Amino acid sequence: MEPFNFDKLPEVVRQLFEKVEGIEALLKELQPKEENENELMTIQEAADFLKITVPALYAKVSRHDIPVNKPGRRLYFNKNELRKWIASSRKKTVIELRREAEERMKAMDKRRNFV
Repeated sequence: MEPFNFDKLPEVVRQLFEKVEGIEALLKELQPKEENENELMTIQEAADFLKITVPALYAKVSRHDIPVNKPGRRLYFNKNELRKWIASSRKKTVIELRREAEERMKAMDKRRNFV
């Protein structure tokens, strides 16, 4: 920001006010997203979120493949838990598997040489 004198003070204050309003608007946009992270979803909402059918979701629930809350007869799904579940079921690439195998082989070699 370039230096200003007393004559430019009203314009500088106006610019600061506009910037603060912009920051407030951005924060308000972010706030609902944070609140929605732990929101509970119905079976239909969870199926839509996961882009699968309701029967497919029921099958995952019955096999205990997916995190679910069942107070009484209804099923509820936590959006954040579903995101973690999706991330945890990530398949490793061939490169990652190869690297892990090489590390295990090196560790075995070190143990053999140590004994």
